[in-house]
Amino acid sequence: MATRAANVPEQVRGAPLVDGLKIQNKNGAAKNRRALGDIGNLVSVPGVQGGKAQPPINRPITRSFRAQLLANAQLERKPINGDNKVPALGPKRQPLAARNPDAPRAVQKKNLVVKQQTKPAEVIETKKEATRKEAAVSPKNKKVTYSSVLSARSKAACGIVNKPKILDIDESDKDNHLAAVEYVDDMYSFYKEVEKESQPKMYMHIQTEMNEKMRAILIDWLLEVHIKFELNLETLYLTVNLIDRFLSVKAVPKRELQLVGISALLIASKYEEIWPPQVNDLVYVTDNAYSSKQILVMEKTILGNLEWYLTVPTQYVFLVRFIKASMSDPEMENMVHFLAELGMMHYDTLMFCPSMLAASAVYTARCSLNKSPAWTETLQFHTGYTESEIMDCSKLLAFLHSRCGESRLRAVYKKYSKAENGGVAMVSAAKSLLSATDMKKPVSS
Repeated sequence: MATRAANVPEQVRGAPLVDGLKIQNKNGAAKNRRALGDIGNLVSVPGVQGGKAQPPINRPITRSFRAQLLANAQLERKPINGDNKVPALGPKRQPLAARNPDAPRAVQKKNLVVKQQTKPAEVIETKKEATRKEAAVSPKNKKVTYSSVLSARSKAACGIVNKPKILDIDESDKDNHLAAVEYVDDMYSFYKEVEKESQPKMYMHIQTEMNEKMRAILIDWLLEVHIKFELNLETLYLTVNLIDRFLSVKAVPKRELQLVGISALLIASKYEEIWPPQVNDLVYVTDNAYSSKQILVMEKTILGNLEWYLTVPTQYVFLVRFIKASMSDPEMENMVHFLAELGMMHYDTLMFCPSMLAASAVYTARCSLNKSPAWTETLQFHTGYTESEIMDCSKLLAFLHSRCGESRLRAVYKKYSKAENGGVAMVSAAKSLLSATDMKKPVSS
C-alpha cells in the first residue's frame, strides 16, 4: 500500500493547495495548480501558504456583514493598481489575506482589466445606519414562539385581532403552560355555547312539598358544611347545580330534601376534591338523620336522573375569567364572590344563565366599591355582555346585598364579614342600582 510523503502537509478539505502541490479531482486525476497572486479577493484558509501556517478566519457571509463591507469600502476608498475609482472591499477589523511573497512575478505583472461602472454609484449608507436598519428588519430579533403563533391564529379565526382599548389579560400567563393561553378564548366561547344545556330550569311548579324558602335554608346549611370541611369553591357551585338540575326533573318529598343536598355534596366532592369527605362524616353532619346506605342510594338516583352529566360550566368557571378581566384587587375579588354566593342562595337567580350571573356579580361589585368606569370595554369583550344587558340581574344582586344583614340565613354574611375575606359583607350596597321600588320588595328569607 502506498504511503504518504512525510514532507507533504495534509490536505484541508475544500481548500486549494499551492506551490505546486498535487491535488486530486473528482475523477481521481492529479493536477498541478498554483495560486494566483493576491488581488484583494482571496481569503486566508486553514492550511499552508508560503511555508507558514495561516490562522483560520471565521467570517460568515450575512446581510449585516455585506453592509459592513460596503460601508468600509466607502470610508477607506483603497485603490487597486492605481485606480482610485474602484474601492477595495474588505472589513476594517478583518483584513484580507496578505500578499504571497513567493507568488510568481509573471502572475503579478498580469494586467488587470477593471470595467468602470457607467451608471452613477449609489449612495452607500453609513455603518451605523446600515447596522440599525438590518437589526430592525432581521427576523432574529423578533421572538416568535409556538405559543404566540397558536394564540395569533386562534384570535384571527375568532375575528378578535386589533381590538381597540382591550387589555390583554393573558399577557402575564404567556409562559405558564397550565394557563392554556393559546386555547383560553376558544374554551370560554365553548362554555357560553353549552352553558344553557346544563342550566337548571324553574322547577317550583312541579314541587308539591317544598318552596323557595326551603331551598334557601338548604343552600345556607350546605354553605356551612362546605366551610366546615374546607372544600373548594368549585365543589360548592357544582353542588348547587346538581341540586337544582335534579329538582327540575324529579319531585322530591320534604323529608328527603336534605338527603338530596348532602348526596349532591358527596358527588361534587368526589368530582372536584382530592380528599373528599367520607360518607360517615356526612352522616354525622346530618345528625344521623340519614344512614350511609340512604346517602349512597340517593347518590345513585341523582346520577341516574342527570345521566352522569357532571362536566358543566358552572358560575364559578366564568367568575374566574371575569374577575381576571376586571383587573381586580383582593377586596374586589372578595366582593364578587360574596355577591355570587349570595345570589346562589335565592331561587330567583335561576332565570339567569351562569355567565350572566358572573358578569352581573362583577358589575355590581364594581358599583359597590365605586370603581370607575363600572363597565369597561375589556369586560364587555370577555363577558360578551353590555352594561344594559346585565342591568336587571345586577339590580337583583344589589337588592339582595342591601337586605342580607336583616336575613335570618346568615351563612354568607358571616363568612364575608371576617377579616380574612376583607369584611366586604359590611360594605354598603350599590346605591346606583337600587331604586325606590326595589327597596319596598319583601324579603323572602
